Amino acid sequence: MSNNIKGKVIVITGASSGIGEATARLLSSEGAAVVLGARRLDKLNAIAQDIRKAGGMVEVMPMDVARRQEVEALVQQAIATFGRVDVMINNAGIMPNSRLDQRKVEDWERMIDINLKGTLYGIAAVLPVMQQQKSGHVINVSSLSGHRVRPTSAVYSATKFGVRAIAEGLRMEMTPYNIRSTIISPGPVDTELPNSVTDENVAKNVRHIHEMAIPALSVAQSIAFAIGQPAAVDINEIVLRPTAME
Repeated sequence: MSNNIKGKVIVITGASSGIGEATARLLSSEGAAVVLGARRLDKLNAIAQDIRKAGGMVEVMPMDVARRQEVEALVQQAIATFGRVDVMINNAGIMPNSRLDQRKVEDWERMIDINLKGTLYGIAAVLPVMQQQKSGHVINVSSLSGHRVRPTSAVYSATKFGVRAIAEGLRMEMTPYNIRSTIISPGPVDTELPNSVTDENVAKNVRHIHEMAIPALSVAQSIAFAIGQPAAVDINEIVLRPTAME
């Protein structure tokens, strides 16, 4: 696996904690150059310091995936520094679940802006360079909620169903350019995602479910598995959940 990761330039959004951080650390240890974006620069700098101490190559940039220009700037930083982008990991996401009749419209808009439009912005930013290279890999982090809907998850699930639809369309459209498309759909993961829930009753239930959460490193390993395949192999989707989950 490491032979197919070493030397690759990998851009990761939502990289300051959770799945993004675990993936950055793992892929760097496998020899990839990582370009990390998130809103919290202090967290990014701390991760970068560790990676550099271990001999890895890393660049960081404070950015918000809800702002198209900032996503474009992250990708351009990768190109300016390393000359190419081999993998784009659209990982940033929030989950402020609530009942529809609570009409938390601002939460809905934030989920659409970050989870759905942020993914599209990442794709838009990276496709020109990947098409020119005639190679690349776009990994979109969806969710188990992108396969099912539960009470309070309607809007979040809609964004994650949407991510899966976009990724599948990307796969079909980009085959002439040798660009791979992978969907990662995890169940509960030990991340900060439950902290984005704004309704306390829903948050309590989410925290209970996350008592069985799998480590973020497990998701990172699934991402590394997809990247590490030979160029002729495209792992289209990985669904992973806690063994104890019904």
